[in-house]
Amino acid sequence: MYGNNGCMNKPRVLSLFTLAMINVATIGSVKNWPITAEYGLASIFFLIAASILFFIPTALVSAELATGWPERGGVFVWVKEAFGHRTGFLAIWLLWIQNVVWYPTILSFIVSTFAYAFNPELANNKVYTLILTLALFWGATLINMRGMKISGWISSAGTILGTFIPAALIIGLGGAWFFSGKPLAIPLSWGNLIPDMGHAQHLVFFTGIIMSLMGIEMSAVHAKDVNNPQKTYPRAILLSLVIILGLSIPGVLAIAFVVPQSDINLLSGSIQAFTRVVESFGLSWLTPWMAALIAVGAIASMSTWLVGPSKGLLAAAQIGDLPHVFHKLNKREMPVGLLTFQAIIVTMITLLFVLMPTVNSAFWFISATVSLLYLVMYFLLFAAAIKLRYKRPNTPRAYRVPGGKWGIWVVSGIGTLTAAFAMFIGFFPPSQVKTGNTLVYVLSLLGAVILFCLGPYIILLFKNRKWEEK
Repeated sequence: MYGNNGCMNKPRVLSLFTLAMINVATIGSVKNWPITAEYGLASIFFLIAASILFFIPTALVSAELATGWPERGGVFVWVKEAFGHRTGFLAIWLLWIQNVVWYPTILSFIVSTFAYAFNPELANNKVYTLILTLALFWGATLINMRGMKISGWISSAGTILGTFIPAALIIGLGGAWFFSGKPLAIPLSWGNLIPDMGHAQHLVFFTGIIMSLMGIEMSAVHAKDVNNPQKTYPRAILLSLVIILGLSIPGVLAIAFVVPQSDINLLSGSIQAFTRVVESFGLSWLTPWMAALIAVGAIASMSTWLVGPSKGLLAAAQIGDLPHVFHKLNKREMPVGLLTFQAIIVTMITLLFVLMPTVNSAFWFISATVSLLYLVMYFLLFAAAIKLRYKRPNTPRAYRVPGGKWGIWVVSGIGTLTAAFAMFIGFFPPSQVKTGNTLVYVLSLLGAVILFCLGPYIILLFKNRKWEEK
């Protein structure tokens, strides 16, 4: 097949199943369960609330925008169409930079979980975390430079091996723990289904839950790599939603049943719960295998995120927002310049683990920074969806948020208000994690968010015409 320019169109390499697996690998990893399990039985309330108030609005809005503007670039294209070039660059920059800041958290989860395969005490060892983190990220970067087909295969295989199998084991053994009459780490009563809303610090982990459900829009940057994107993308979102929630609720409860809330490690809570359960049933030999599988699932998640936002930023780079070194593609059309630069930044951020008081505190500070940056991007995303209903009403959309203009206002409004609440709460340090002086923590977090948001405007100050040359 040939395109309008006479050049042969590139084959679509992602199917509905592969795209759904990319979404599940991105969002559905068991690495997210320990944060949610901190709420105990109330985690059910927060998972449902976060799904209704944030995940579903994001999915509906993303489906409309992705099928209306399926060009590679995702949020860059959508926000640029709505509010202009500079704001579009800010949106894709936020998606990319929060992802870069986030990598050390997923990597630390991987190495912490992998430690259970041979020496659990290493899970809190900073030197071990640092060395293996850098080795894994640079290795994954080099592998992903080999092309989108390999990246999609890693997501699919890694999700099956590292998410579905571990999830089934955690849920199954958690159920066995419950029905065998063993003592539960949380009280079971109707009153505990509703969380304590009276203290801001008790709500901080709600931001973590929302963060664990972020990213459904990220797969839109692969729209041009999907078979029939107008139909496949919305269907993949629906399939992803069913799988993610179907696994998360029982999985989170399984951890909460077994591990006391005060003992949950944000990095290795999933394998923590599994270890306690298998030891009680005399199946300790399963722990190293489980640790390896969970690590594989997290690697698949990281691999998915490693490519997606970089492709979105590439769209901005190629129209002149970044120097030529970031325009570079290899023969498999992977953005090698951006991927290499990304790996260098991740290397520097990972050094935070050496400076913070504990691995848990470093994990939380980085996670909070990531969530706040991401929430700023979501403000732009929801606003763009509303604006484009008025600015580009006749653009064909295979999927539209139902209810006409009222519908897009209600759905985007719910998502925006939830994001605003999560952002406010996100500045409060959780009582369960030692972060040092509260004022210093809050100011450091605010400074990091402001600095990263100013990034694209600082870059554009140095922009010159040579960046636009092909």
